[in-house]
Amino acid sequence: MAQAYDADVTTDSGDKPQGSGANGRFGRFRRYWAFGDGMWRRGIVTAVLAVAITVVMAFHGAVPNRVGNLGSLLETFLPWLGLVLPVLLAIGLLRRSVTALIAVLLPAVVWLHFFGGLLTDKHSDGGDLTVVTHNVNADNPDPARTAQALVGSGADLVALEEIPAGKAAVYESGLKARYPYHARLGTVGLWSRYPLSQVRPVDIRLGWVRALRATATTPHGKVAVYVAHLPSVRVKFNAGFTAGERDRSADALGEAVADEKVPDVILMGDLNGTMNDRALANITSQMRSTQGAAGDGFGFSWPAGFPTARIDQILVRGAEPTDSWVLPATGSDHRPVAAKVALP
Repeated sequence: MAQAYDADVTTDSGDKPQGSGANGRFGRFRRYWAFGDGMWRRGIVTAVLAVAITVVMAFHGAVPNRVGNLGSLLETFLPWLGLVLPVLLAIGLLRRSVTALIAVLLPAVVWLHFFGGLLTDKHSDGGDLTVVTHNVNADNPDPARTAQALVGSGADLVALEEIPAGKAAVYESGLKARYPYHARLGTVGLWSRYPLSQVRPVDIRLGWVRALRATATTPHGKVAVYVAHLPSVRVKFNAGFTAGERDRSADALGEAVADEKVPDVILMGDLNGTMNDRALANITSQMRSTQGAAGDGFGFSWPAGFPTARIDQILVRGAEPTDSWVLPATGSDHRPVAAKVALP
């Protein structure tokens, strides 16, 4: 009668060839990652999710804004999609899926392409002006402490947004010792160590003043300084990302900056949008972010307790950013952001 013999047999002496049988070290590894056991077939769902995230990140500009400004909402929090990658990687390892592990590389490469540069410290020595912008929050319980913190920043120019009329005198009193020159129009203001001239409101199509423009005459030359507080945005279940008013104001502000005749321009303020948000393209297409050019990390500024987005911006045209950072919380729901710039 025919008999089947196992290739993994012991010798007459009782010795067993090491590493050659199903129970050997190689055999166990082969079973762990064997094609027949599904190392390529497992993890298909994880791989599909990885590819989907890759497509969303790589083509976020194609996500339409017609329905609830979904595209702008995605772009506001786009960096946070990176948090999904370690989860998918862990699932791929647990599932022992080569397919999933390879697929996770795709969104990782795209994320690094978009945001990897922000993870390095790009600051350089020098800089002629230190500037700070801060949404002080109309409900700030201690404006005097906030003013003191801003003085301690050592800035040459300080831009404030959301100044309530009833607390304006507190900020003026707290800042006047270091900043002998200031201009306040509506709910925004600019405090300066250097003379200010040609101060005027900027029409951002709101019907009231939430933006101003001034010329600061510094020892290094004249600088056109814009301070702006664009309308707030909200996420509503029945309306989506309500940013229409913000978008119109951003377009108007971009037009004002484009018409500016002074070569060196600094725009500071709460723009209620990130540099990734297409709705700010009329501004961001002609100006550089100090954080992107000279910062270290994402520079998130809002909300102050646990910042998840940088909606407070310092943008320049002509001037060269040399450093950019976020200051500690002051009692506002935003954190102040600061930068150093060199003038040509």
